[in-house]
Amino acid sequence: MKYLPQELIRKKRDGGVLNDAEIGFIVKGMCDLSMTDAQLGAFAMAVVLKGMNMDERVSLTTHMKNSGEVLNWSDLDLDGPIVDKHSTGGVGDKVSLMLAPIVAACGAYVPMISGRGLGHTGGTLDKFESIPGYNAVPSGTLFRNTVKNVGCAIIGQTAQLAPADQRFYSIRDVTATIESVGMITASILSKKLAAGLDALVMDVKTGNGAFCATREMADEVAQSIADVATGAGVPTRCLITDMNQVLGHSLGNAVEIIECLDFLTKPSEADSRLLKLTLELAAHMIQISGIEKDFNSALSKAQEALNSGRAAERFGQMVSALGGPTDLIERPLNYLTPTPIIQAIPAKSTGYISAMDVREIGLSMVLLKAGRVKSTDNIDHSIGLSEVVQIGQFVNVGDPLAIAHVKSSDDLSMLSSKISNAITISEGESGEIWSKNDLIYNVLTSNIE
Repeated sequence: MKYLPQELIRKKRDGGVLNDAEIGFIVKGMCDLSMTDAQLGAFAMAVVLKGMNMDERVSLTTHMKNSGEVLNWSDLDLDGPIVDKHSTGGVGDKVSLMLAPIVAACGAYVPMISGRGLGHTGGTLDKFESIPGYNAVPSGTLFRNTVKNVGCAIIGQTAQLAPADQRFYSIRDVTATIESVGMITASILSKKLAAGLDALVMDVKTGNGAFCATREMADEVAQSIADVATGAGVPTRCLITDMNQVLGHSLGNAVEIIECLDFLTKPSEADSRLLKLTLELAAHMIQISGIEKDFNSALSKAQEALNSGRAAERFGQMVSALGGPTDLIERPLNYLTPTPIIQAIPAKSTGYISAMDVREIGLSMVLLKAGRVKSTDNIDHSIGLSEVVQIGQFVNVGDPLAIAHVKSSDDLSMLSSKISNAITISEGESGEIWSKNDLIYNVLTSNIE
């Protein structure tokens, strides 16, 4: 059925509810260019101002998912469920790299289609592209074979998956229309559901280093995602987690790969918050996909997969299958070239780490080209920070706040200033006062019966 684009824009602008056919017409216009950038920008602004009800959100998500290829795994005769996890993004968030092989080692299949970093948060693909030879955009055949034979494959979005979202997001990005829960939901889920999932777990981050800066926004986004995904036929669970400090003890790209390899091979020495979040997300994936009915049993299964070394084996097999080194886990420093300058950033006072401006810490990496200002920017995979302090930790004057991995003394000076200003040191109080931030605030499931 044909509609006049301007009349659909007017209807939404005036607070009307668009039906499934009308939304389908708009999504078709995103792909065949029958709707102009100006019209889509106007439609997006109308949605920001008037919102979308649940039926509209499900419809937009479903049509955008179906705008391109939808993966089908039935012909591979897999003996386990297809499950994935998505994070709304954070600084130092490297969870996916360990999570996929842990869950694969527990009997699920994880076709994880991830993104690159943009803004102050890092991207999973950028981390993997630190590894020489790793093919983040393999052929469909190689992707499917890797999922079947290894149990997991972490790759980038192809042009065939949810192409409507690719165009619509780029228009929203330059028209101040990102901040819409309905369109955020459709953008995230159209790509994830196109992967042919049986179940999904979301990590919705909140705090000063997250897109959802407030708990209220995080709750709204998480509930919308859980309801829309479930309404579209994929059971989904959303964890709301803290992003008021760097997750783990490193950020950058190559340095985060090294932390991940250490995590998989020496889990007893892993950062406690990173370990807890990774295992909790794994347990939710194992439970919601039906491998285990009880959460505690699922958690024990995930812990055993990590502690036994089976998850590390899966990671190594995935890297090798996708073109990376066969001995990355055993000899990471043969492939991850260090920077010329590796130097501590000293604390300027004595006391407890009481707060972090995580967004500023992330932006400091962007300034050094470890992240992107726009999607076409090239990045330097070697730049980063390691051994970053955590909230509640005690430091003396001169103790390291972090170790800088940079290429020049000017970069070191700039980064030292940024990090010192972004980390608050308070005197005289117990570290327990500062470290009581919850890691997992809430777990939400769908309200849809």
